[in-house]
Amino acid sequence: MQLLKNVPVKPIKRESWLNLGRIVQALELIQDLIVISLCMGLFSFMVLQIRTMFLSLIPPVQFHVVMADILSLLILVELFRLLIIYLQEQRVSIGVAVEVSIVSVLREMIVRGVLETTFMQVLAACAFLLVLGVLMVIRVWLPPTFEGIDPEHQVSKRYKKRFPQEMADVNHHAD
Repeated sequence: MQLLKNVPVKPIKRESWLNLGRIVQALELIQDLIVISLCMGLFSFMVLQIRTMFLSLIPPVQFHVVMADILSLLILVELFRLLIIYLQEQRVSIGVAVEVSIVSVLREMIVRGVLETTFMQVLAACAFLLVLGVLMVIRVWLPPTFEGIDPEHQVSKRYKKRFPQEMADVNHHAD
């Protein structure tokens, strides 16, 4: 057992052909391309939805159809904004996601009509809206994760302080 303690421990070396940084960058690029294609598709769908909305304004005007089209368009705009925020900041905005959920629930309630839905469905929608409202209030007090505070960076700093020689060897081999 004493002999094993004296054996120097070497960090595991990765093969030079396996560059994890490049793989991660390539995957992030592919992910960004997917989100960009979603943005283009969503934008095209919004244009079609506007055309449908204007066609529904031709007399006889049906109030429920017009309101459903307007609320659907607002949901699409919020989803588009969510994707744009993701492209800019590489994160999903909790506030925008909650707003989309609230508008979606309200749209369903308006389109169906409150009088035609069952008591349990109205109660469930109210409970869901209450939870979403609480989320909107709580997120104001949560510390910002992405504005200058990077949790992974903090963990990396602590690791570098604990094992400086290993980090120097890893950085030397990465160059």
